Amino acid sequence: MTDVALFKQDGNKNGTVSLNDEIFAIEPNEHVVFDVILMQRASMRQGTHAVKNRSAVRGGGRKPWRQKGTGRARQGSIRSPQWRGGGIVFGPTPRSYAYHLPRKVSRLALKSVLSSKVSEENLLVVDSLSFDQPKTKDFVNLLDKLDASKKTLVVLEDGNENASRSARNIENVKVLPAKGINVLDVANSQKVVITKAALSQVEEVLA
Repeated sequence: MTDVALFKQDGNKNGTVSLNDEIFAIEPNEHVVFDVILMQRASMRQGTHAVKNRSAVRGGGRKPWRQKGTGRARQGSIRSPQWRGGGIVFGPTPRSYAYHLPRKVSRLALKSVLSSKVSEENLLVVDSLSFDQPKTKDFVNLLDKLDASKKTLVVLEDGNENASRSARNIENVKVLPAKGINVLDVANSQKVVITKAALSQVEEVLA
């Protein structure tokens, strides 16, 4: 079992906590991490691009000139693709870019990025984050004491609304519930701050 420091809410150390080596101490698979991040970023694309084809553009109801006798090329509509203002041929249409990888691949990628954070000493476990009411200033002070004020991912246990509201307006801080932890957000953060309860939930899912 891998041991990391356990911090109290005031930023002081409070012993150590053991991590599951099957999740937090594996050899990171960079190729799998790359594939999963690519999948997540593709799924985030809106895909709302669109152009008008010849049936969607305005006008062009009548034939511009008669079929024969003018010496010009025959034309059926001034909204054909070769005309200025005409429809677009084979242009982009709305679509979804989302696709899915096997669940085992996604889990391996998440274990890989978590193991990387542990090996880099960028995973910080906090005993608990308990607030009587949302208090952003107190959360900022905690992050300063943990030296985690830049690009930090905060992972909370389910139902901790006051802590979530305390952190959600802080610049460069992203808050996620334990069930929402994902490869892209972990890889994109410098520090990961996770509560002991959320850590148990993550281990329960990934073990």
